[in-house]
Amino acid sequence: MTLLVISPDYASHLYPLATLATAWQNAGERVVVATGPATDPIVRQFGFERENLQLSRGSNPGVIRAEDQPRGEDDALRGFFDATRRGAVETLTFQAAARGDDLLWDPLVVAREVQRVVDRVRPDHVIVDHLAFSARLALSSVGVRHGDVVLGHPSALTVGDEVYGYPPVWPRAIHPDPAALAGLRRLCERVRDNFTAQWNEALATLNPGAAASEDAFAETGDVLLLNYPGELHPPERTALLGQHAFLGSAVRSEEPDAQVDAWMAASDVPIVYVSLGSFLSVRSDVLARIAEALRGLDVRVALANGSTPRDALGAIPASWLVRETLPQVTLLARSVLAVSHGGNNSVTEALTSGVPLLLLPMSTDQFAGAAAIEHAGFGEVLDPNAATPEELHAAALRLMPIAPDARVRLDALGDDLITHPGALRARRVLTANA
Repeated sequence: MTLLVISPDYASHLYPLATLATAWQNAGERVVVATGPATDPIVRQFGFERENLQLSRGSNPGVIRAEDQPRGEDDALRGFFDATRRGAVETLTFQAAARGDDLLWDPLVVAREVQRVVDRVRPDHVIVDHLAFSARLALSSVGVRHGDVVLGHPSALTVGDEVYGYPPVWPRAIHPDPAALAGLRRLCERVRDNFTAQWNEALATLNPGAAASEDAFAETGDVLLLNYPGELHPPERTALLGQHAFLGSAVRSEEPDAQVDAWMAASDVPIVYVSLGSFLSVRSDVLARIAEALRGLDVRVALANGSTPRDALGAIPASWLVRETLPQVTLLARSVLAVSHGGNNSVTEALTSGVPLLLLPMSTDQFAGAAAIEHAGFGEVLDPNAATPEELHAAALRLMPIAPDARVRLDALGDDLITHPGALRARRVLTANA
């Protein structure tokens, strides 16, 4: 049997999808990944075959830099980074304005290439990133059954009266101006309508007999898979999802790293892990404030500085481990606290290791995801543009250790995520629905 995985050319998307695919690999089955060239090393690291498929102009092999992107995409990336410095609504407004060209890039060309890949690979099962709209459009238009994997917080798939790009809930520390929020919602509604019109135009070309969509952002594949713990999702929203399965988490196995292993073994002092992900590590101002806040604590810090220059962090204690990239899963397994932007990979991997979270959300679904962590009592949320080193320091102290009741529930959740890994859940659901 053969599994086809369709992923954008971004490491943060490919890692969880490839992790899900290991359940097929471990069963002795063939795995083919259709993605771009930037993430080819990751595909080979997992031992999979690769079919070339470009789903967008941009790419990210692990740390993204504007100067490495194609012309046009570099300026868009700089615009996004600048927007995060102005605030949450400004960031979401910028993202909404770019959404059509970003998520439904060259849909007919991409769709036909996806169909050619399917013809070459002849898969028995297909899983595809939910945000690969052009690929999902291609599969749906010719009736190729597929698992639609929502890699972000479940709010990345709109339900009820939600509008894509407009967070259904906010963490307490972020207070958007009501007038600005109203303007954002109107913009997101216009983007939804324009995006849906583009989807329907492409769909009519690919399959003239297909029914038009009322909201393309609410469209799902044949089997909806959410890379998120169902225990943290509001029951009233779960009831609106239709047929679905919560995968819990997709935590990959990492190759041994001699430097990291030696560093972890060198001391019993508690470890705090810090990462703003492959995109938002560009926010050197935020990383510098985090570093200042943690310098006064009796902890060792493992900090992934990404695209932030090391010297922008201030004085780095000799006991700290600072590198451009770090094996996140390995370090979280030994950490007492994670400081993060709240990306879904970071959140679900920390939950699997039972690690409380100090979150500084900046874009997209990070706000709703951070609010869920706050509501569960598994962490705290601060405004990345306003939090002082003193406030970050105090929040870290409150979370080390986390409250006893929260510790019991977090440990129980982590045990369940380890006992029932997302890869096995995904394969069980897809094979049952084949």
